[in-house]
Amino acid sequence: MTDEAEVLFETRGGIGLITLNRPKALNALTQGMVLAIHPQMEAWAQDDAVKAVVIVGAGDRGFCAGGDILWLRNNGLEDLPNAIGFYWDEYRLNRYIKNYPKPYIAFIDGITMGGGCGLSVHGDFRVATERTMYAMPETGIGLFPDVGGTYFMPRCPGETGMYSALTGDRLKSADAVYLGIATHYMSSENVDGALKALADGDITDNASVAAILDKLGEDAGPSDVQRLQGQIDVVFREDSVEGVMNALETNGSDWAVKTLKTLKTKSPTSVNITFRQMREGAKLDFDDCMQLEYRIVSRVMAAHDFYEGVRAVIVDKDNDPKWAPAEFADVSAADIDVYFEGLGDQDLHFNGPVGTRA
Repeated sequence: MTDEAEVLFETRGGIGLITLNRPKALNALTQGMVLAIHPQMEAWAQDDAVKAVVIVGAGDRGFCAGGDILWLRNNGLEDLPNAIGFYWDEYRLNRYIKNYPKPYIAFIDGITMGGGCGLSVHGDFRVATERTMYAMPETGIGLFPDVGGTYFMPRCPGETGMYSALTGDRLKSADAVYLGIATHYMSSENVDGALKALADGDITDNASVAAILDKLGEDAGPSDVQRLQGQIDVVFREDSVEGVMNALETNGSDWAVKTLKTLKTKSPTSVNITFRQMREGAKLDFDDCMQLEYRIVSRVMAAHDFYEGVRAVIVDKDNDPKWAPAEFADVSAADIDVYFEGLGDQDLHFNGPVGTRA
């Protein structure tokens, strides 16, 4: 395999190493990468010489900035079933990582958004550095926090998951540790040493990996989200998007004013989908969360706002999306209900080999 491949695989000592290899695109995830990673992980699961799997991103800017949304937009406009198929394959990989039989360690050294969270947060260990920037920014492009966000975000402390899901705020490494997105923190200059320690270590289980990472780990410092959690919990525990916005207006602090301004720039449909998604996800197991996400994304990809959001942010870069509907007051509960309905025999399942969709 050449260095031009989108994803690289190698074994180092006792670890199987995955390198996301699109540094110029911040290692944005393609369908080809998903369909390469999944079977390689299956092969390593059966290989007694591989004691653990590690995933890193090439370059020094990003672990993985998410799915390749420009590709998804263009394919969605030309071949909608193919675009939706990306999510089918991606969500099945997310579930496989969640249930992987060997220790799985992600070094989220740099930008980690969307699909990058799906490749990391479901694993046993997630190591942040001073370069880590975590976000689930999907409401800003007419999408919703998927790749298992339905499961892991409601399980963040208090209402911090709802806050980060609705606003898409970019959070630093200390926040990632506090939210549970990261399990460890270390300086980026120590990542290579950590990889060597894992490759050379006597890894038998998660406890042996934890011993290595605990020894190398450092204090991530104070979390801004933790400092603000009192306000976050009061505001985001409301039972509707309208309630959240009213609570922000009542609060009136600099943080509340900024947060309300941010929310008003997002897709009203996406924000309402995400609010309900977070509340439902808190009560569902992981597999049900992934099936729910597939139902939602199948409808989102057939609607307006995703294509308009990507146009505004990526294509024309005018950052002035024309959402439809444009006003939060014009989004009804009935509008949102449609996104959550079952797909019958088209519902996501986890049977069959990689790529199976029948």
